[in-house]
Amino acid sequence: MKLLSGKVIFLTGGSAGIGLACAKAYAEAGAKVVIAAIDASAVKSVAEALGPEHFGILCDVSRAADVEAAIELTIAKYGKLDAIHNNAGIASPSKPLHETSDGEWDQLMKVNLRSVLYTTRYGFEALKKSEGCILNTSSLVGEIGQENHAAYTATKGAMNTLTKSMALDYAADKIRVNAVLPAGVWTPMLREWSKEQPDPASIEKYLDDIHALGYCPEGDVIADACVFLLSEKARFITGTILPVSGGAELGYRVLR
Repeated sequence: MKLLSGKVIFLTGGSAGIGLACAKAYAEAGAKVVIAAIDASAVKSVAEALGPEHFGILCDVSRAADVEAAIELTIAKYGKLDAIHNNAGIASPSKPLHETSDGEWDQLMKVNLRSVLYTTRYGFEALKKSEGCILNTSSLVGEIGQENHAAYTATKGAMNTLTKSMALDYAADKIRVNAVLPAGVWTPMLREWSKEQPDPASIEKYLDDIHALGYCPEGDVIADACVFLLSEKARFITGTILPVSGGAELGYRVLR
């Protein structure tokens, strides 16, 4: 049997990057995947590529009404909800805190954090019935910090502690809550971040070098870990902040 056979997964930001890799992996593992994202054409094309058992919803995850409607539609279509994967996020701007505008700060907080509030609020009862799970896409920088990226790292640090608190709050309801922490992963968002750096030409080597395993991966390595965390194989794992980072967090090393 496939690891996610028959599961219904609500995936935010599933039309590109890590989310797209997860959508493909979830479908391959037997799940029915609902792609909730803000790019209408990408949502449509990804859902069509996955096949008729899956579908896409245009959804701005920073808007309560959008998230509520998307989750209601999911439950109406499938009759249940087994997992929510909070993957949608933005990473810009790349700058220190004092240079960050109110608008930039607020947008990061709305997309990266308030979205988790909304998916949990509107999906909780369905997850309680299914004894389902919540998975958050965080980042290693939420644990270790990052130069010139203060507001973004603040959202991911908050997501890590939020994950642990949610795991405690919902354990009695048999809802597991975990997070994955990538370091660098080649996605459109990372490429955009790379362009904002003082020396964009050096970024590819830098991103290879920060991973102890020697390369910056594609999203499939994250997706494989996410499949596991949403499956029954991880049935006794909750509150875990799992680095999927090629050893980037292990400390200083001599580059060869």
